[in-house]
Amino acid sequence: MIIIFLCITFRSILVSGSSLSDNVHQTPADTFKKPNEPATISCSHSIPNYDRVLWYKQSKNKKLQFLGYMYKNNGNPEAGLGIKMDGSADKDQTSTLTIEELSLNSSAVYFCAATWSGPGYNPAFFGKGTKLTVLEPGHNITEPTVKVLPPSENECQKQKDDSRKKTLVCVASGFYPDHVTVEWKVNGDKVTNGLATDNDALQVEDKSYRITSRLSVSVEDWFTPGKSFTCIVKFFNGKETISHKATVLGVEAKGEGGMTREYYLKISQTAKLSYALLIIKSSLYGAFVAFLVWKLQRSTGKRSN
Repeated sequence: MIIIFLCITFRSILVSGSSLSDNVHQTPADTFKKPNEPATISCSHSIPNYDRVLWYKQSKNKKLQFLGYMYKNNGNPEAGLGIKMDGSADKDQTSTLTIEELSLNSSAVYFCAATWSGPGYNPAFFGKGTKLTVLEPGHNITEPTVKVLPPSENECQKQKDDSRKKTLVCVASGFYPDHVTVEWKVNGDKVTNGLATDNDALQVEDKSYRITSRLSVSVEDWFTPGKSFTCIVKFFNGKETISHKATVLGVEAKGEGGMTREYYLKISQTAKLSYALLIIKSSLYGAFVAFLVWKLQRSTGKRSN
């Protein structure tokens, strides 16, 4: 039995003309099953001359395990894995992978990749994957609870470009299994910058899952009253993907004496100006001290002569 382990995910595999991966299709994208049930995953492609479909399993340790391949109409699964391969690997045909008796260890992301069996180097183009979860006995499918925590009043992160940031935290908890994705919108527009989302959901003591995502926004954005910051958690419940949302609104900047946003920005600019003046004064003082030292050394030299 030959098993290939790769310490990289399929997204890290470099192939020429990687846009051809758009022509490799897997279904379903998500699926739940019970132990001892079978699971079937389908793969098709529309790449001319390609006649081989490779199958891989990616466990939670992110390593890829080679499961076997289809060559034209012939399935070649690795021995001892309890799987079978059917269909055709040719263009516009469908190849299927069936895991015959599922166990909890069967939970993983499964990938197909289309390639050509001809001579020389032939790149493989991956599908987007199928996430399969084998449900643990006694655990029901449960949708997430979503909350957005506003920034701390004392937080004001200084960035390399001297801008100031506030951090909002989205927490999705209590869901099972972990078929979720997280995205943010600001005033209804999807944002992609300033995001940091957990790579994987964390399973807690009651076997449910929890995932967090952080969004950094400018102080000016947060101190805009009524500006909306929405966290959207998409959860696959076994039949469809449902969105769960939570929103917080920007606030009026207030501090001692009821400081407004405009006043906050004004004192921020004043602080920057004061800092610049301090640097200039320090430079002038340094130059003055250097002049005195030079003058003293010159006077001492004349006396010696």
